[in-house]
Amino acid sequence: MQAIGKYRWVVVTLLFIATTINYLDRQVIGLLKDNLSKDFNWSEQDYSNIVMAFSAAYAIGLLGFGRFVDRIGTKLGYTIAVIIWSIAAMAHALAKTTFGFGLARTALGLGEAGNFPAAIKAVAEWFPKKSRAFATGIFNSGTNIASIVGPPSIAIIYTSYGWQPAFLWTGGLGFAWLIFWWIYYDIPAKQKRLKKPEYDYIHSDAPDEATAKSTKISLWKILSLRQTWAFVCGKFFTDPIWWFYLFWIPSYFNTTYSLDLRKSAVHVSTVYIVASFGSVLGGYLSTWFIKKGWPIYKARKTALFVFALCVMPVVLVRFTNHIWVAVALISLAASAHQAWSATIFTTASDMFPKKAVSSIVGIGGMAGSIGGILFPLMVGILLDHFKALGILSTGYNIIFIICGSSYLMACLMIHLLAPRMTTVQL
Repeated sequence: MQAIGKYRWVVVTLLFIATTINYLDRQVIGLLKDNLSKDFNWSEQDYSNIVMAFSAAYAIGLLGFGRFVDRIGTKLGYTIAVIIWSIAAMAHALAKTTFGFGLARTALGLGEAGNFPAAIKAVAEWFPKKSRAFATGIFNSGTNIASIVGPPSIAIIYTSYGWQPAFLWTGGLGFAWLIFWWIYYDIPAKQKRLKKPEYDYIHSDAPDEATAKSTKISLWKILSLRQTWAFVCGKFFTDPIWWFYLFWIPSYFNTTYSLDLRKSAVHVSTVYIVASFGSVLGGYLSTWFIKKGWPIYKARKTALFVFALCVMPVVLVRFTNHIWVAVALISLAASAHQAWSATIFTTASDMFPKKAVSSIVGIGGMAGSIGGILFPLMVGILLDHFKALGILSTGYNIIFIICGSSYLMACLMIHLLAPRMTTVQL
């Protein structure tokens, strides 16, 4: 690694920071849910509606940004996405009603949708296939770092200044990141800081994959492919589970164990500290298999199956009344999800040429967001129902059973639709 240069890791660092900011912006409302619910008199259904507004906009934005980034390029596409989501995040501070939060949340969803299509495309541009899962795992761990630093930071800002500054401070971070993005990022062919040995390593895949030109590809052509639907199913069954952890876990700890925002911060942070290791180590697992001589498809699918098995113990949360046992089980599930996420994102660049990667990630992300719309609806109905009966924990028990089984279903669908994850020719 030292001999061929390491500028590609500068790119990964930029993607990691952007992803951290992306998730920090979106989780503020989840961390402040209980406090905002009192101020605005929200029911669980009201909060679910706000989450669904974000999810619906995120779904639309993913499809749009996926195509958009493939057409105008990673650098400009990422820039536009960050500007939109940063303004939207700060706009939450102006909301006076539930409807106002819904509008700000909708704009945030549209902008934040650009992060992963652009980031995965950047990884495909800067890394050969054998190294992409590890690179993706590193930048994807930013989702966890945001959840580690978020709870204590937001708690301090909220208790010291109120909820409006919490949205303003986090929203403003994106504009600072843009300065470094414009200075340090460009595609390898245009990056003057890149040395030839590293350039050759980046383009060490087969010539047709490494030199694919950016031409317009029909959306209908992409949707007709089994590989597309393998990725779509993988995202649809698993993305909503992560969104549940992000939006409801702080409230789950608070209501189940009678905690407040400050007291639950250490438990929420612990979940995401563990998950951050899962993202990096999980991303490395399939890379390690490939180095051992395994075919790429076998390495990816074996890793996905291992991670699906690691999620299953989360169903045991319903059998414990000890918060740290619950934290351990949820941490394992969150860690396995992040490992899964890093690996499944990489399958998009395994099965499709670089010119289509952003579009595929956008389509799959949209499917995950549709699941993210339906799942919160069900969660809100379940929690309101059992809360009215005085047995809120039963609602959470049912939800955790769903969380524990979704990944095996996703594994099965991926295997049936793309047995060998053959690279498509567009």
